[in-house]
Amino acid sequence: MRVFTIFSDGACSGNPGPAGIGVHITENGVVVREVSEAIGQATNNIAEYRAFIRGLQEAKTLGAEHVQLRTDSQLLYFQLKGDYKVKHPNMKPLYEEAMALLKNFRKVECKVVPREENAQADRLATSALKKDKGSSHDGRPDVFFIGEESPSSRG
Repeated sequence: MRVFTIFSDGACSGNPGPAGIGVHITENGVVVREVSEAIGQATNNIAEYRAFIRGLQEAKTLGAEHVQLRTDSQLLYFQLKGDYKVKHPNMKPLYEEAMALLKNFRKVECKVVPREENAQADRLATSALKKDKGSSHDGRPDVFFIGEESPSSRG
């Protein structure tokens, strides 16, 4: 069974404010995909959900059967676990999308990790914010397999 570990993080400048997502995916300890993408205006919690969802979408594309999800968002974790209710109307569709995507996998493990253990996803989310703030970024998300050139570095 193919097992992927997905680290996801959202970042924003202000809350709400310009936001970015970062996803760092490994298979057997080897990095297989990273995502760094600006998502426009959002709250931090919405950015966290969007990153989590993007990680699930990427893992599905990669053929994952078993996913080990890692997030530093306690709110996201406890809402998915069912311990916290999703009250905000902007969060409900994201929660429902995440729950629907989770059904694509034979086995799902989710864990809250300290920020230090989520550093790669945080770096990617923060990088998306920096690229979005008046750079030459052409609007394409940076999604690439490790070992291939980043789409934004091609000019």
